[in-house]
Amino acid sequence: MREQTRQGLRSSARYQGDRRRRALHAAAGVAIGVMTLGALAPPAASASPRPDAVQQRLNALVRDDGMPAALASIKDRDGRTRTYTAGLGNLATGAPVPVDGQVRIGSNTKTFVAVVVLQLVAERRMDLDADVDTYLPGLVRGEGIDGRRITVRELLQQTSGLPNYSNYLGDDVRYYTPRELLATALKHPAEFGPGKSWKYSNTNYVLAGLIVEEVTGRPLAEQIDRRIIKPIGLRHTYFPAPGDASIREPHPHGYYRESADAPLHDITEIDPSWGWAAGQMVSTGSDLNRFFSALLAGRLLPPAQLAQMRSTVPAEATFGPGARYGLGLVSRPLPCGGLSWGHGGSFPGYETRGGATDDGRAANIAVTMQLTDEAGRRNLERAVDTALCR
Repeated sequence: MREQTRQGLRSSARYQGDRRRRALHAAAGVAIGVMTLGALAPPAASASPRPDAVQQRLNALVRDDGMPAALASIKDRDGRTRTYTAGLGNLATGAPVPVDGQVRIGSNTKTFVAVVVLQLVAERRMDLDADVDTYLPGLVRGEGIDGRRITVRELLQQTSGLPNYSNYLGDDVRYYTPRELLATALKHPAEFGPGKSWKYSNTNYVLAGLIVEEVTGRPLAEQIDRRIIKPIGLRHTYFPAPGDASIREPHPHGYYRESADAPLHDITEIDPSWGWAAGQMVSTGSDLNRFFSALLAGRLLPPAQLAQMRSTVPAEATFGPGARYGLGLVSRPLPCGGLSWGHGGSFPGYETRGGATDDGRAANIAVTMQLTDEAGRRNLERAVDTALCR
């Protein structure tokens, strides 16, 4: 979610943009000594067979892009799953990367929230084209901002023009309430009029989460658990409780560095509340594959709502060539033909990319440090393409 350079902020605006790097540095604790790339990459045995294409991509993310670790879960169209790891799960101890370990999934959270909203639409408890004031009267006001002119659809599709609160948070690493996050955004002017353009903003999903809570009378985390996590058996996925800075199950440690030549800091344990509905969740690659596959297969939404979710607008400036944004769902063209559908996420210490296809393939790859340069991001996306096209 947070990025360390001007170029990195462009990636952060995609997935969980935030400029609080001094806060991250303060929270990171003791620096991890810079290790040689040879120590990070898995050793090559002269007599061993050449790694397959996915393993080679993961090895390169560690060796060439400097990621402490990379891990992947790949499902083919017949339902067979393969897992991969590269690098080290803990730089201080040299522990290996847990296979299919839990990571902070950042903005993949948005797809979960969008599914809950669309389920409520299917139940006729919400209307995509109703304005925000229908559910949160008088709450959304600011310079060029009026909740009576912004629809639920525009929130989910990132066309509301609302400023991104995470660009304006201070240096204080602490618990934030959702309404604090919204109030931070509303101190700043609108980016554009509702429906006039497209720009990624975490504020949209904080508002969507608040609307879910208003409509259901229950916490957002409970709704995600009851409506998605339990029905499709996501056994390693959860929405952290307030104040929970840990990751529950086996996981690779996540790292942060102030600049390209600075030492790494362990940032694994951090209060994730500033992400909330825009990026607070924890999951594994295999669970994300199960989630996106179930979504595309129609197991979470009726056909009408799934079609709405897959109705897209151009989003190339943020998600790359040919990318389009639906309602919390991103489509990307694959080099082998067809589209992958997913989202991706970025959170301090972790970066995830993945997607699923209509014929049953799915892949998710995570690295344990946020990517701050375009080359690194493209290399991670190419690794996903390799996994889906293999």
